[in-house]
Amino acid sequence: MKESMENIKNAYLKEEFNISEDVICFVDAVEAAIKTRLAELDEKAEYHQYKVIKAMQRANLSDRHFHPATGYGYDDVGREVVETIYADIFGAEDALVRPHISSGTHAISLCLYGVLRPGDELLSITGSPYDTLRTVIGIEDADVGNGTLKDFGVNYNQIELTEDGKIDEEKVLSSIHENTKMIYMQRSTGYSWRKALKISDMAEIITKVKAAKPDVVVFVDNCYGEFLDYKEPVAVGADLMAGSLIKNPGGGLAPTGGYVAGKEKYVYMAACRLAAPGVAKETGATLDINRTLLQGLFQAPTVVAQAIKTAVLMAAVYDKLGFGVCPGVEDYRSDIIQSIKLCTPEAVKVFCRAVQEAAPVDSFVTPEPWDMPGYNCPIIMAAGAFIQGSSIELSADAPMREPYIAYFQGGLTHYHGKLGLLLTLQRLKEAGIIEKLQED
Repeated sequence: MKESMENIKNAYLKEEFNISEDVICFVDAVEAAIKTRLAELDEKAEYHQYKVIKAMQRANLSDRHFHPATGYGYDDVGREVVETIYADIFGAEDALVRPHISSGTHAISLCLYGVLRPGDELLSITGSPYDTLRTVIGIEDADVGNGTLKDFGVNYNQIELTEDGKIDEEKVLSSIHENTKMIYMQRSTGYSWRKALKISDMAEIITKVKAAKPDVVVFVDNCYGEFLDYKEPVAVGADLMAGSLIKNPGGGLAPTGGYVAGKEKYVYMAACRLAAPGVAKETGATLDINRTLLQGLFQAPTVVAQAIKTAVLMAAVYDKLGFGVCPGVEDYRSDIIQSIKLCTPEAVKVFCRAVQEAAPVDSFVTPEPWDMPGYNCPIIMAAGAFIQGSSIELSADAPMREPYIAYFQGGLTHYHGKLGLLLTLQRLKEAGIIEKLQED
């Protein structure tokens, strides 16, 4: 019966998606070889599922919290319980979780503008931040004049990671001075060739930084990292962190939004930036979104595990074919991103277009590189998602610059992610970029 079902599945892939038998068999063989590694990922998801349920129970979550609020949103009990649950899960004193936060960059900006003042220094200890944050900071002269941190007299400095992708502790500690107000860390890889920061690495540097300057504010860009470890950055000493609800914590259901979590006083500062000083968290009607946010959070641990399974399989397949992958199959993962070094612009385009072809939405669209706002080079993005821009759904993107790396992430189900993988191999093979699938 099992063999019969497998034949039916493979026949459907061949007939409906034009995937050749050798591609299907190759991926199935690689997946079978790493089945133990894939099974390990379910154990962490199970732990996080229990953690989410308990947080909801502790908050006495009830049907009344799903009722919509309008206008100013005073006494929106649903909004309040959402933020209580998030703070509990993340190990934070407080949280700001709002549909009014449009993206991860927006959430991060609230923290930067909320805490930093003229004359303060923002010190990034993970090298250059993600492209869209560079425009917020005002690193390029072209951005200055539009309300960047530089316009408001905030100074910026950065410490590059070491060659092996680690935080350069010696340089960090020697660079902290009287005006260093905030230490910034980017957990995920962004558009770089490195592994995401581990929680244990963050905990170690936070301890040393706080010993050197106890009043410095440690802030973590936590995008793509939620539910990848047993703890989040604020639970190991970070003062503040931020992320997007259309990534990991939204579970594929949140239609928009972002969060800030950490020490109560810093969350309040970020809330003042979102609303107004004195108003802070007290307003902002959530309309009819609380149930969706909480339902997405409820299934987020399982969804994240599905995405990571696909990322591990992607790494195993492309590594076997001789492409550079980061992280590797056995590497510890601290974000959902899988990087594949494809080496040529044509290979990147074929790869991303194949991911788009696997989408349930806009599968007929052909992605093209374009000058996206906030980026300093053309970007190609594949994202046929139910929620626009949702990178917890199957997606891929790449800056069109050397060494031509594709960044693959998401997948609400492992089966969908696997289809995307199959199509990337098939289309690269048809384009002559992959000449032969290697056999053991």
